[in-house]
Amino acid sequence: MRIKIIGLSDTGQVREHNEDCIASDESLDLVILADGMGGCQAGEVASAMAVKTILQELRGLLKTLFRNQRHAQQRYHYATIQLEQAILKANQVIYEASAQQTRYQGMGTTIVAALFNKRFVSIAHVGDSRLYRLRGDEFRQLTKDHTVVQDLIDAGLLNSEQARYDARKHWVTRALGIDKQVKVDIQEQNTSAQDIYLLCSDGLSDMLDDTEIQVILKRTNRSLESSARLLIEMANKKGGDDNISLILVRPLPLQKSWLQRLFRG
Repeated sequence: MRIKIIGLSDTGQVREHNEDCIASDESLDLVILADGMGGCQAGEVASAMAVKTILQELRGLLKTLFRNQRHAQQRYHYATIQLEQAILKANQVIYEASAQQTRYQGMGTTIVAALFNKRFVSIAHVGDSRLYRLRGDEFRQLTKDHTVVQDLIDAGLLNSEQARYDARKHWVTRALGIDKQVKVDIQEQNTSAQDIYLLCSDGLSDMLDDTEIQVILKRTNRSLESSARLLIEMANKKGGDDNISLILVRPLPLQKSWLQRLFRG
């Protein structure tokens, strides 16, 4: 199973420059989105470092690894592990750059990445950039925000509607580059050719609620290009308070997966 990918990033209506970074590698069926933070454009540096490091690590590790694994199930499991390890490497690179260069002190970035295989997707994230799945009529956020507000929701002190307007909604509790060690949330989900996956920065999810996003994805008759453009347009119409970045992915049936292309036998 291969995938169709559409990615867009927009500065928005308020910010002077874009600190988000998105990337994909169709040979690995990999997509990555990072939302940087830090003064003097350091957030822009952090997000770019994260994406570059993850791409470099996975391009080398996966192609070597899967030539040496005999069983498909083992290969899929190792893919998830390598995705996590690549993100941990990115954390190390950003943290060391921040410690060594004064202009980069305090920089960091969120990250959300998805690695699609024949029957499932490996998902990893740190921070409040999100991954959603549209499956039939069900639109579901698969990632869980690492924020103070999410912790308050979990504790029963806020509901989701109150959280949208809480002044602390941008206070992340985890990000790459802030500490020497970071915990990466990883998961594996089954995929279907009818799915649409959305990775996005909070510049989109802050402007549009889940229902609005779902309506747009369904209204555009499953055209990823139309959906992506309309999501950016509507977020900007609602204020565009932050950079707006998204990646839309749809699995394609009846195609060889990247594992099949890399490993034969």
